[in-house]
Amino acid sequence: MQTITDIGTLIVHTTGICGGRPRITGTRITVQYIVNEIKAGVTPEEILEDKPHLTLAGIYSALAYYYANKASLDDEFSAYDEECRRLEAEYKVGNLS
Repeated sequence: MQTITDIGTLIVHTTGICGGRPRITGTRITVQYIVNEIKAGVTPEEILEDKPHLTLAGIYSALAYYYANKASLDDEFSAYDEECRRLEAEYKVGNLS
């Protein structure tokens, strides 16, 4: 008999891992990564081919988590992207080492 997986266990937040951002349980693959791949036109099956340690359930759970929390995650993703751009610009002008 096959065991039933509680989909609520497939996405976690852990302080100190991936900046506390939501990620697929047991991996360092964030919800943001999955969403960015999908927005770039990559299918869940192609993500799985590239990252065979994932499961389709994990990938689709990341998408479900995103759409269930879209407004707050879009704000979080935007802030993260802006911080990355700021740090990159500082690095390029020599303000970071």
